Amino acid sequence: MNARLADRLATIMFWMGAAAVLAILALLLGYILWHGIRVIDWRFLTMPPQTIAAGGGVGPQIFNSFYLLLLTMFITAPLGLLAGIYLAEYAGKGRVTEYIRLSIETLTSLPSIVVGLFGLLIFVNMTGWGYSLMSGALALAVINLPLMVRISEESIRSVPSELREASLALGATRWETMWRVILPSAFPGLVTGAIIAAGRVFGEAAALLYTAGMSSPILNFSDLNPLSPTSPLNPFRPAETLAVHIWKINSEALIPDVRRVADGSSAVLILVVLLFNICARWLGRRIYRRLTAT
Repeated sequence: MNARLADRLATIMFWMGAAAVLAILALLLGYILWHGIRVIDWRFLTMPPQTIAAGGGVGPQIFNSFYLLLLTMFITAPLGLLAGIYLAEYAGKGRVTEYIRLSIETLTSLPSIVVGLFGLLIFVNMTGWGYSLMSGALALAVINLPLMVRISEESIRSVPSELREASLALGATRWETMWRVILPSAFPGLVTGAIIAAGRVFGEAAALLYTAGMSSPILNFSDLNPLSPTSPLNPFRPAETLAVHIWKINSEALIPDVRRVADGSSAVLILVVLLFNICARWLGRRIYRRLTAT
């Protein structure tokens, strides 16, 4: 077999592998959307779920998912970015740095159910918060933080060293170089890391079963007092997310239209994740162009 034939065969195999992955993804998305898109309407998106009767919606679950996303990223993004900056620019080679990297790799490999049990012990019981959005956000921060740190470090390291040297040669301090040169150049990679971490918030269920809970109180959306138990802005109330709701109705629901609610909830989850990814990538490119004047 000559080199040209081997190259063609390898190219065909690569294309076949990519086509198989895309076909499987298209089949999964098509199956979920085909069965669920017919269920989605304004009532389904805004009404609360039912316990026994048919006709429930997923309004509070959608709000809880977005609110939990906001709380989780408020914790994960700054800590992950700062840790990535330290490891990429300031950490030297030594035992402390190796311990930090080993800890990050260990946290990355932890199953989410183990993090959920850890959150149940620490964030739910020891703090006295009970099942709450804050407990769930902290548990998800433990899951997402290693990923955010690793992507932040790699994004910062990928910035050409010539940009650093040129900025320092012009008299900028190290922090000014980081803030005005390196971070804008690394911004697309940072946005990608934030998107991946945010996607895990929407799709995570195991850790939230033991931290955020499997039920939500009756919410009064006109009550904006974050200390009120019926306020949707209260971070210390139980909150069932959309992913947890899908698991719950498929495992222990008593409603007669289980299939309808499950299909609609799955389709909403898929559509929200796709829409969030598209909007976040568009926003990342737009901000990158403004920061770099390109």
